[in-house]
Amino acid sequence: MSKSDNLYSDQHRKLVDFAFDETVVSVFPDMIRRSVPGYELVIPMTGLLAANHLPSQGLAFDLGCSLGATTLAILHQLSDRNATIMAVDNSTAMLDKAKRLIDDERVQWCLEDIQNIDFSGADVVVMNYTLQFVPVEERQTLISSIAKALRPGGALIVSEKLRFSDPAMDDYFRRIHERFKLANGYSEMEVAGKRTALENVMVPETEEAHFERFSNAGFTSIETWYRCLNWASFLVRAPQDSP
Repeated sequence: MSKSDNLYSDQHRKLVDFAFDETVVSVFPDMIRRSVPGYELVIPMTGLLAANHLPSQGLAFDLGCSLGATTLAILHQLSDRNATIMAVDNSTAMLDKAKRLIDDERVQWCLEDIQNIDFSGADVVVMNYTLQFVPVEERQTLISSIAKALRPGGALIVSEKLRFSDPAMDDYFRRIHERFKLANGYSEMEVAGKRTALENVMVPETEEAHFERFSNAGFTSIETWYRCLNWASFLVRAPQDSP
């Protein structure tokens, strides 16, 4: 069972950069539920969208799978359909626990940096709250490699925190998001502590920057299918083969 997230309730805790270590893993479900607006809708809907593009014997990638919530959502939508889900994460602690939570022969667990993955033959690639942890200057290469590898009609699903080019609007949504976390039981000290820990680790971008990157990778079907405050999810589809 997941513990309550009180990692930043101690004012003497060292504000080191955020890392997906054992302490984070133990509270991760509670942390993300209380921190990401719409998380409990985005995950099952991602499973539905992914399964819609995943044929029998198809191949899906869950990049930055953490404890496997998205992988599990896809499995639920597949029912008895046979397919392969490559669940990839670079955190040993995350994968060790995910393996204990999900026992399904259709899932292949992979301890690896997502930038080292060969996506050949992919029907679906999902990155839920993962791209924002990749260095900004390396994101285009990653998205372009996925675009090149996706089968015709395949889908890329990317969920991210956003920033806004208008500083006033960016500050407005930042403050509303902080109030969201306060309403979910975090103290102001916890909110401030987590913000400091993530500052050099998670770098959000504007919606326009994401669209430009998808377009540069060669995608032409790009939609924001979900948006709540400064969080969004994109559905990007590869073109079908010409008849």
